[in-house]
Amino acid sequence: MTSTPGLAEPAFPISGKQRETAQQVSKAGVPLSELAQDAPDTYTVKAGDTLWGISTLFLKGPWRWPELWGMNMDQVRNPHLIYPGQMLVLLKAGGRAQLKMGRSVDGAASAEDPTLKYGPRARPGVLGISPIATIPMHLIRPFLNEAVVLESNELEAAPRIVAGRDARSFFGRGDTVYVRGNIPDIRDWRLFRMPKPLYDPDSKEILGFEAAYVGAAEYTRRGEVTPLDDEHEEIVPATFALTSLRQEAGIGDRLVPAPKADDGNFMPHAPTEPMTGRVISLYGEAMAGGQFHIVAINRGQKDAVERGHVLALWRAGAKVTDKTDPAHAELRLPDESHGHVLIFRVFDRVSYGLILSAQTPVRAGDLVTQP
Repeated sequence: MTSTPGLAEPAFPISGKQRETAQQVSKAGVPLSELAQDAPDTYTVKAGDTLWGISTLFLKGPWRWPELWGMNMDQVRNPHLIYPGQMLVLLKAGGRAQLKMGRSVDGAASAEDPTLKYGPRARPGVLGISPIATIPMHLIRPFLNEAVVLESNELEAAPRIVAGRDARSFFGRGDTVYVRGNIPDIRDWRLFRMPKPLYDPDSKEILGFEAAYVGAAEYTRRGEVTPLDDEHEEIVPATFALTSLRQEAGIGDRLVPAPKADDGNFMPHAPTEPMTGRVISLYGEAMAGGQFHIVAINRGQKDAVERGHVLALWRAGAKVTDKTDPAHAELRLPDESHGHVLIFRVFDRVSYGLILSAQTPVRAGDLVTQP
């Protein structure tokens, strides 16, 4: 089992293509046709805003963050460091648009254009003000280290819960459980239920095994094996404390060393090449989902899927009968785009994504493509 190491602040990844796009746009801005229909003339950044949300205000595609950054590259060298209190001013001229930054707390006008009136702007680092997030990370963060897809059912050989302090089969937070298996001297562990196979909706082949996250445990005491005679031995299992749980832990649940925390610092962007895939399932037991639900798709690293990719969701056209036709011909209506999903965790042949928008319920089998 592999894990992706966390990224340190503020080392956000910016690809060469994204930087090139931003630099091109910074020279002249974007065409007015690329602006959102109701793009505001000014906007003051508020606590709780995200770069994704602000991009939605100004541009038709929120994943087109390089354009938003490029519109203001002279004033915002680091696109990730936008703070509450800063005012964004949209300027339109010659069929194109640029974004300028409001001035500091003294409210002085711009030296470049003294006719502009700027609102107050909070200074970075003052009174503990932090830059706004790129995307709603609080919705994704729990899944960055919990959603796991295995290439094979390798948990069969992992350490397993064999008993608790009493005769119960299920256990809660704070309970002590006893574990058998090969247990290295590592304090923090994760608990998983035996995985289920993930099938490709088209080929029906197994793409991997999804292990349901149960919770976290702490290794507190080693086990022992004491020979009694030539044929017998006394086995004392290791002791673990259940520190946090998503669901009740049970006998047979498997333990895996906890990886280094992944904070998931990445930026939304569209794939550079055409891409087509399908939703495999919704995380958990739901049959359909909407905004901010987690989905798995049948594309991964082998298909050039990256963390931060924004994909369009398509609902397959319904089959209907042409009632105007005496022969009652059967028709299939066109597929319709009905939302977007942000990929945040990528395995070899499977990826997890957060539904950012959905006009209709998202179900297994829905198509995903580049936006």
